[in-house]
Amino acid sequence: MRKVAIIILTYNGKKYLPSLLGSLFEFNDTQPETKIIVVDNNSTDDTVESIRENFPQITLLPQSQNLGFASGNNIGIKYAIDNGFDYVMLLNQDTIVTENFLKPLVDQAESDKTIAAVQSKLMLYPLTELTNSLGNVIHYLGFGYTYGHKTKIQDTRYKIQEINYCSGAACLLKVSALKEVGLFDDDLFMYHEDLDLGWRFKLKGYKNVVCLDSIVYHQYEFSRSIQKYYFMERNRFIVMWKNYKLATIFLILPALILMELGLLVFSFKNGWWRKKLQVYLYFVNPVNWLKIFQKRKIIQNSRVLSDKEVVKEFSGLIEHQEIESQLLKIINPVFDLYWQIIKMLIFW
Repeated sequence: MRKVAIIILTYNGKKYLPSLLGSLFEFNDTQPETKIIVVDNNSTDDTVESIRENFPQITLLPQSQNLGFASGNNIGIKYAIDNGFDYVMLLNQDTIVTENFLKPLVDQAESDKTIAAVQSKLMLYPLTELTNSLGNVIHYLGFGYTYGHKTKIQDTRYKIQEINYCSGAACLLKVSALKEVGLFDDDLFMYHEDLDLGWRFKLKGYKNVVCLDSIVYHQYEFSRSIQKYYFMERNRFIVMWKNYKLATIFLILPALILMELGLLVFSFKNGWWRKKLQVYLYFVNPVNWLKIFQKRKIIQNSRVLSDKEVVKEFSGLIEHQEIESQLLKIINPVFDLYWQIIKMLIFW
């Protein structure tokens, strides 16, 4: 019987845990064998005390500081690897599972040795008729977005399918693939870490898929925190520099520069230009470039697929956004046309 470590990363998540942990214990099945592991990122709202008091059967790994999404989940993943688990199931603290959510994920992963990650069908909560994610999409300029967000999509139109990358909100990861490819990039802290891992899986010849028979509800709240934009903008550059071949970076450079000019203007208009400038300052530091190039060397030397094979499903459009943008409607066709042209030139 396969062993699955269910890893929940918490940070001031006391208000969410009764719903998530309650659903996990309510729908707990004998197959596969599971163990719940909570990694707490130094919460200040009594999350740890609440778990100890109400859920003593859970393995709790409290941290002395906020390690972010990447390093926090890595703590749990390393625990699972050290204790002989076959899979890790990542769940956001603001999710709620449904009956038989786990077995279809394991069955799908077991059906193909090249599958490294399987995402549940994420539905919004309490707007349970609306989709949160049917898999995530990589834009060729490093952006990532959920497919189908806030749409009503009927299952009859889709089948289990390969996707660019799985959302870290509800994703089953194969431990054997993680041992080969590596865990989340600790330096990303938060945002794009699941995109980066999915991209690295693809470079090694693995697949990321979504399983529509596994349903998880997500109490998703769009954050307008300025801090969010810093990590999203910084990390998309880090991920591109690590995973693209240099020739591909050269081809996308004109579009990248044009996008940057637009985003810089947008940042001044919307009051987060200081965070945007902090992103540029990060890349002025040679120490940061050294870390990027060290990781890039490992990735590029161990990859088994070409850029041509990996990026063929990358998107030239940015869709399913939380905020409607007239500017996006104008620039989307331009950047998509550019991508469709240069994608045909990528033969490496």
